Amino acid sequence: MLNRSFFAVRTCCLAFVLVSGGLMASDETAGQAAQSVEAQQTQAALQQQIDAADEETRGALEELRRLERETRQMEATNASLSARLVEEAERQQRLSTALNTLEETRAALPLIEQDMQAQLTRWIEQDMPFLRDERLARVVHSDEAQSSNTVERINGLLEAWRVELEYGRDIDNWRGRLQSPEGNAREVDYLRVGRIGFYYLTPDAREGGVWDAANHEWLPLDERARREVRNGLRIAADQRTPDLLRLPLSITVAEQQRGQP
Repeated sequence: MLNRSFFAVRTCCLAFVLVSGGLMASDETAGQAAQSVEAQQTQAALQQQIDAADEETRGALEELRRLERETRQMEATNASLSARLVEEAERQQRLSTALNTLEETRAALPLIEQDMQAQLTRWIEQDMPFLRDERLARVVHSDEAQSSNTVERINGLLEAWRVELEYGRDIDNWRGRLQSPEGNAREVDYLRVGRIGFYYLTPDAREGGVWDAANHEWLPLDERARREVRNGLRIAADQRTPDLLRLPLSITVAEQQRGQP
């Protein structure tokens, strides 16, 4: 009787142990599931932080690149401005120097004018005597222009110099009067070839001469030279195509260079 009761008790204890074990297994499974959910949540939060950090890093990189571009542009602009500032500073310095010497320049202008006028007058008087009155009149006109200021008179003298220089580059002819050593005047045709040849020919072509600059006198021309002078007159009047003229010179090239204005 006792044995059966003991067996029954043991059976009950075993059942209790089995039930308790099942409950413990269920609790452990539930705990693991909870831990898994918590781990997933933690991983998701961490991934969000990583994504946020990546986005912030990309933004910072973009900002850095933008700042680098702006820096390069500013450096290029500064370099260009620096060069322009240096150029402007040099220009201002030149203007300052010019202003500082302006009074001295103004004071020197009358002396410059007088010197130019004297040189031009001396040049015309020592040159071949073609159109002498007309050429001297330009100098006198510049000198008599009292209503104009010094600068305008100097400009007039410069224009007279330019005309004188042009005489050495062209060929010209005109009819005028020739004064003979005896005091008689007659009408002749003049031919000027630059500044190296000055000739005359009578209308009937029976007489002609070449100006000798060394001795300041007219030298007679032979018949062949007079024909060449006539050809030169036609060329100067556009009645004949330009051609080589075989004529004696009034002045040598070396003498012309020494006397060039």
